[in-house]
Amino acid sequence: MSSKKAFFMQRLNDHIQYLDKVTRTIKGKMEFAGTNCRCCKLGQWIYAEGREEVSLYAPAAMPLFEQLIEKHEEFHVISGKILEQFQTGDIGQIHQEMTEVHKLSNQLVSILLEIDRYSRQVAAA
Repeated sequence: MSSKKAFFMQRLNDHIQYLDKVTRTIKGKMEFAGTNCRCCKLGQWIYAEGREEVSLYAPAAMPLFEQLIEKHEEFHVISGKILEQFQTGDIGQIHQEMTEVHKLSNQLVSILLEIDRYSRQVAAA
């Protein structure tokens, strides 16, 4: 497990980097069109080896993994809407929707931290 010690933290970092791109785009600091939930780094992991790795390194966290999938999809729907509205100049609801994106992001971070905690318990056993 030592090679996987920070594994779930990397997934968390992937998510934070994506959120940063969205935020920087609506502040006019970069151009980012976004991706669907299967194409970002976290999504690539979720829909490829994620289920297997969670069941191997943190089996008790499988219900959390299912929540992760749901919240991650919601995050991409709303962040995609924000980016689309920004590109079309329809910025009226962006700040309210960014609040929702940050709430979802906090939930994703909490879930990933909890999965990491489970994996550390398994490693210590």
